[in-house]
Amino acid sequence: VTLHAMGGNGGNGVASIKREKFKPLAGPDGGDGGNGGSVILEVSEQETTLLNYHRSPHRRADNGTPGMGDFRQGKTGADIILPVPEGTVVKSMSGELLADLTGAGARYVVAEGGRGGLGNAALASKARKAPGFALLGEPADERDVILELKSVAVLALVLSLIHILCFPRSYPSRSRRGPRPRIDAPQT
Repeated sequence: VTLHAMGGNGGNGVASIKREKFKPLAGPDGGDGGNGGSVILEVSEQETTLLNYHRSPHRRADNGTPGMGDFRQGKTGADIILPVPEGTVVKSMSGELLADLTGAGARYVVAEGGRGGLGNAALASKARKAPGFALLGEPADERDVILELKSVAVLALVLSLIHILCFPRSYPSRSRRGPRPRIDAPQT
């Protein structure tokens, strides 16, 4: 099953100047943007198949929100935790093994969320007391992976061996015997 996963982008920082009644330019107060959410695979005992990802293969985490004035940070995007059955193997599109998920609760981060940008309050220094700019949030990872169930291949092999050993053929099939011999009627 091919899974198209994309983390959430980081929120932008904001450039803002604090304004009060008797202090018209009191300094920078721009908050940082929130981090984006990640797409995470987690082994769950309730899951038995990968059919959910065959039917809807595109999964995306939430973006972080931008920062705001008055030192308010942006909200972090929610992670998406995708339950997979035990024995799931995660491979890249080129066939490279990325993870072998065994044991309940085992996790693998498929697509990392982007970091939020810094606001101008975080960028202030002695040399630059009130920066008039802020940093943009980082874009998220986007990755296509292949999910395979290791136990399905092993189970199919075991079942075929059991079928061969327990139900042997007692007679060869008609196609292996060749054509039926013709018996001519006796001539009188």
